[in-house]
Amino acid sequence: MEEVSKMKIRFYKDIDGWRWTGFIVAMIGTFILSSANVETQWMGWALGLISCSIWVYFGFKDGDTPRALMEIMYLLLSIRAVYNWILS
Repeated sequence: MEEVSKMKIRFYKDIDGWRWTGFIVAMIGTFILSSANVETQWMGWALGLISCSIWVYFGFKDGDTPRALMEIMYLLLSIRAVYNWILS
């Protein structure tokens, strides 16, 4: 009979201001992007870039490589979006 492995639950002892900052910046950026205002979309993508940078750092710091890689993908798309808005 196979032994069932238990899922590891991470309890972060250092949930500091930077994690909350990343969360709040992501929420503000998403709010701006979801307003569908073409004039302000660049601000939403710029805030997404900032929040993704924070989450990439914490993903690697926590040893959560899949989350960090997902955030890197979103970070690259945010950079592309801001770049396209600057050029247009």
